[in-house]
Amino acid sequence: MALNRLDLNLLHVFDTIFREGSLTRAARALHLTQPAVSHSLARLREHFDDPLFTRQGNQMVPTPLARRFAESMRPGLTQIQSAVNQFHAFDPASQRKTYSLALRDILESTFLPRLMSCLDGYPDIEIVSQRIARRDMETQLAAGKLDYAVDVLLPISDQTAHELLRKDRLVVIARDQNPLADKPLEMEAYLKAQHVLVSSRAEGPGIEDFELSRLGVQRRIRLRCQHYYAACRVVEKTDLLLTMPETYARMIAEHASIQILTPPVELPGIDVHLYWHRPYEKEPALIWFREQLHSVAGDDTEPTD
Repeated sequence: MALNRLDLNLLHVFDTIFREGSLTRAARALHLTQPAVSHSLARLREHFDDPLFTRQGNQMVPTPLARRFAESMRPGLTQIQSAVNQFHAFDPASQRKTYSLALRDILESTFLPRLMSCLDGYPDIEIVSQRIARRDMETQLAAGKLDYAVDVLLPISDQTAHELLRKDRLVVIARDQNPLADKPLEMEAYLKAQHVLVSSRAEGPGIEDFELSRLGVQRRIRLRCQHYYAACRVVEKTDLLLTMPETYARMIAEHASIQILTPPVELPGIDVHLYWHRPYEKEPALIWFREQLHSVAGDDTEPTD
C-alpha cells in the first residue's frame, strides 16, 4: 500500500489509540467496536511493518516508530480535522462527546458540582477530570489528551491560548469556638495565632507569606499539609487559622462549623485561567464546552464579615 493511499480514517484511529493508550478507550472515543479498532490497527501494522503499539499491563505503549510518526502526522491531521469541523455544528443534545479537563483538587471541588449540574440535560456528555503536572500541561493539550486545563496564571508558549475564567480572593477561616471568630481579625491576633499552610511542597512560603514578609512580619506555621479539605477539618477541631480561597471556603462553610474572616491585610487575589491548544479553538464542540465552563465559573462570592 503506498503511503499516499493510506486511509485518513486509519490515521484518525492511530491518533486516538496514541492519545487514549487503550484499544477499549479508543473504540469508545471513536464510537466503534473494539474489533473494528483492532482491525484498523492490524492494517496500520501491515502498512508500516511495525507493531506500532505494544501492550504493557493495561496500556498500549507506542513504539519509537509510532512516536516519530505521531509527531510528524499530528499537525496535518489537526488542520484537516479543524477544517472539517468548521462546517459541522455540534449538537450536545444528540451527539456523544467526552471532554478531558485538567483540574487541581480545590478547583475540582468548586467547578465539578456546578458543571455537572449545568450538563444535567446532556446525558451523552462525559467529563474526565484529571490532575496534570504543570510542566506537562501544554504537551497534553497539544496531543489532544486534554481539551482544557484550569489553573492559575502560568508561563505558556504561543501555541497555548488562555483567558481569565474567574477571580478569587483569600480569606481566613476559624472554627466557631475560636476566640477570634466573632470580631474583626487584627494583625496582632493573626500573627499570634497558629496557622495551617496548604502546599504540595515540603517547605517554602505560601502566597500570603510573601505579602507578610513584605510588611516585615511572619506568622507561625503549626501544620503544613497537602489538601485544603484536610486543613479545614483540622481548623474545625482546633484554634488554628487557615488562609484559603474564598470560593472553596464558602463551600466548606455550608457543612462545617467555621467562620469566614477578612484577613488583616490585603492579600494578592487569585486569577483562575482557562487554557487550550490554539489550533483546536475553532472546533464547535470545544467552543460549546468553553461556554459551559464560563457559565459555571462566575464569581459568586459574597463579601466577608
